[in-house]
Amino acid sequence: MASYSHLILIFTGGGTPRPGEISLAHHGVLFLDELPEFDRKVLEVLREPLESGHIHISRAAKQACFPARFQLIAAMNPCPCGYFGHNNGKCRCTPDAVLRYQAKISGPLLDRIDMQISVQALPQEDLFAPSQGESSVAIQARVDAAYQRQMQRQGKANNLLTTKEIDLHCLTDSGTEQLLRNAMLKLNWSARAYHRVLKVARSIADLANSAQIQQAHVAEAIQYRRALREP
Repeated sequence: MASYSHLILIFTGGGTPRPGEISLAHHGVLFLDELPEFDRKVLEVLREPLESGHIHISRAAKQACFPARFQLIAAMNPCPCGYFGHNNGKCRCTPDAVLRYQAKISGPLLDRIDMQISVQALPQEDLFAPSQGESSVAIQARVDAAYQRQMQRQGKANNLLTTKEIDLHCLTDSGTEQLLRNAMLKLNWSARAYHRVLKVARSIADLANSAQIQQAHVAEAIQYRRALREP
């Protein structure tokens, strides 16, 4: 597991800061396994680069700013023993223990993670059955086409849209807007979460070759943002 200093920066002799794992993942993927096992200070440092794409370091007389626009992928167990919700019934964690474990991931950090998905263990019969999914080639072609739509429409990827650009390019009809309003109230979303869901919905629409964001796209985006803890 990366330590706090190695995740953020590396000090050479003389105290000169150099990029750590966060900046080395610039324009790539930063994968953190067993997310709650990282020190809380390490996790909270992720908030700045996830929001701005940069990491600022201040140490005594030394200051530095490194680029850090990466795709964060994190994995974690649902509880300390890892069996919460499993159909084998092995989990013996108390509700308080489950909440304490999940609470290691702060609300502000979760707010910056666009998609939060619970993945259940595969039944044995599905594990040994032939795969029925699409080929990677077919998926790549669909993703490439969606990316080109984004470039033609706004000149950048959907995840880079500003608030004003979201208002311009992520238009919804009255029914879709009401669905978003209801979700925001029920799930106690922040304005940041609201805009991130809209950007995910815009990407889903692009993958479906739809110029307009439909209710089905928003409903799917909402399902992809299932917080660990209910408000």
